[in-house]
Amino acid sequence: MSNSQHLPITSTELATLWMTYQEKTMIMRFLEYFLKYNENEQQLYQLHYDRAVKSVDFIKTIFQGEGAAIPIGFTENDVNKEAPKLYDYMFDVMYFRLMSQIETGLFALYSNMSYRKDIRKFFKRVTAEAQELYDQLTHLLIETGVISRPPYVSMPKEVHFVKDKNYMDGLKWIGEKRSLNTMEVSLIQHAVDTNLVGMQLMIGFAQVANDQKVRKHFVKGMELSKKIETELGDVLRHSYIEPPATHAGKATTSTVAPFSDKLMMYNTSLLSTFGLGSNALGGAFSLRSDLPVKMLQIGKDIYSFAKEGGEIMIKNGWMEEPPQIEDRNQLTKR
Repeated sequence: MSNSQHLPITSTELATLWMTYQEKTMIMRFLEYFLKYNENEQQLYQLHYDRAVKSVDFIKTIFQGEGAAIPIGFTENDVNKEAPKLYDYMFDVMYFRLMSQIETGLFALYSNMSYRKDIRKFFKRVTAEAQELYDQLTHLLIETGVISRPPYVSMPKEVHFVKDKNYMDGLKWIGEKRSLNTMEVSLIQHAVDTNLVGMQLMIGFAQVANDQKVRKHFVKGMELSKKIETELGDVLRHSYIEPPATHAGKATTSTVAPFSDKLMMYNTSLLSTFGLGSNALGGAFSLRSDLPVKMLQIGKDIYSFAKEGGEIMIKNGWMEEPPQIEDRNQLTKR
């Protein structure tokens, strides 16, 4: 029986490894910068930096073995480790917690798209590493009181089935909408939480971006995050639930860029993609009819923002092109 580890990689594996290379080289640049300013988490950040280097080296080895070009991703030219502190107390912890959530979802998906044994093993490892980082940072943020836990509710004492067709009605003008169920609260809470971090990230990026159009794009991102947080927060307040908030993690007044415009645009694009996915999930699992409508509108806003970002990246030559499938139409022309 042939060893599956020596089989050529599939187009899917090429794609997922390529995308992981982009994300991991970006994370390395953020870790290099934040390692300078966070003395308390030096050991933790260094551990995950070394793990990112290991992951990048693994992908390089695979590509070299397949005769594939090594992606550029993000290099030391995309980070200025001497730049002043751009974010204050605990922002880096909140940022890396958000990125670990994204990594967990991406790598678990990539694992289920892999066929070769060594690549399956690789994605299983990086998924576990992302989950471990999320656990460590969540514990730290709770212990320091930087993030608030989701609301508690009275525990159900018996099982009920929905009998009233009005249970799904949220678009009526007269009468009260039903209170949110716990599934809806959890998805809205998560969206508000991530947009609070995203808003501060965009504020910092807008302050330091060199290109004027890039700066304006980040200002739009800042305003969009605020809009989403406000609108979804109002949904929670209607059910007498206070949305999450934090006193930490604000942007400083620095205007010196620690990262290249290219890297900041890629990070923003990645967060927009994550936002679209989370928004679609929230709409799909919300049973009150007004919520999918609201999620749809938010999704349209995120898509428009992401599309504009892609156009800026292409215009500036910052969007590295993923490996392409052979163009058979072109190859068969004579």
